[in-house]
Amino acid sequence: MTEWLIRHFISSPDDVHKDTVRLEYGKLSSMTGIVCNILLFLVKFGIGMFSGAIAVTGDAFNNLTDAMACLITMFGYYFAARPADKDHPFGHGRLEYIFTQAIVFMIFAVGGTLLYNGVIHIMHPAEQTFHPVVFTVLLITIGVKFWLSRFNMTLGRKIDSVAMIATAADSRNDVLSTAIAALSMLLAGFVGGLPFDGIAAVLVALYILWSGFGIAKDVYSRMLGKPADRQLSEEIISILSEYDEILDVHDVIIHDYGSGVLMGSAHVGMDQEMRFVDAHDIADKAETEIRHKTGVQMLLHMDPVDLADPRRQKYEDMLLEILHREDERITVHDLRLKREGGREVLACDVLLPFDADREKMKKLVSERLAQTDPDLKTKIHYEHGYVEEAQ
Repeated sequence: MTEWLIRHFISSPDDVHKDTVRLEYGKLSSMTGIVCNILLFLVKFGIGMFSGAIAVTGDAFNNLTDAMACLITMFGYYFAARPADKDHPFGHGRLEYIFTQAIVFMIFAVGGTLLYNGVIHIMHPAEQTFHPVVFTVLLITIGVKFWLSRFNMTLGRKIDSVAMIATAADSRNDVLSTAIAALSMLLAGFVGGLPFDGIAAVLVALYILWSGFGIAKDVYSRMLGKPADRQLSEEIISILSEYDEILDVHDVIIHDYGSGVLMGSAHVGMDQEMRFVDAHDIADKAETEIRHKTGVQMLLHMDPVDLADPRRQKYEDMLLEILHREDERITVHDLRLKREGGREVLACDVLLPFDADREKMKKLVSERLAQTDPDLKTKIHYEHGYVEEAQ
């Protein structure tokens, strides 16, 4: 069903970096969500009022809120797809994150309200009976929301849309909340004696609030600046490594401006004896290839590598030996030997994980190099990366 909808409503399904295509995905997601959630609201509200089940009625209003959220995010997709202008040269893609916050606020509102009503219902329980027809309808709604969750997750992952992924997570919440509501009705009908409906409402509310916090964390992380996706970074490094002239790739940074707008930079090591114009042409060609294959607007900085000096590799191996005794994730790059004021200077960058002890690493390296070559001056820059760290 999902693939059929994509084929019939998306003009170029694979061109996910184009704003027009992303907008088509957004409209498809929103309209499908609006139709499904309104139908579910009508069904759940009706059976909730008929059965007197507060968890079912509360869950119905959650679906109505979902429909409103879909409408809001549809406007968000329209605004986010607006082209760049003189005041916003990187486009308007981050507006999607702002509109996603509306979904988060609605999730918190529904969860808080349902939690309050659930507690009241536990304190003052109302009689609830088991209705086979109602129970069957609830099972059907679970199936619809499960499909809607998978549908939005598929679209969201395809175009890397935080709004769609948030909508998918909210639909997943509905699957669980409706399942708990159905279970409470079943228990009330066959066991009785306990306020299963109120307990179910509290459990549903807690899960909805927990999910809302997770979505909010992802949205705010993107707005503040998440580390670059590791898979995307490795793809870029793989593309650059195909060039024989590029000897090393490091300091990969990718900025996410929303709506598929990605700007990045990286340092590439090249033979310092290469003509500058040749190195520039290679970098320019690599930037174009990365843009076509990944959609990332890449800027490459060229670092000189002295292949004629065997001591460069010797010192790099020595540094790695020292550092890897403490943490094998540490890397060394841009190492060069030069003379300043009559003294030989070793300069390089050391990439540390965030949980590494920087001062300890500096002390270890300093003591070992002092023992090896007391006259050697060092200029070592200890830094952290901007890519997701390996787990």
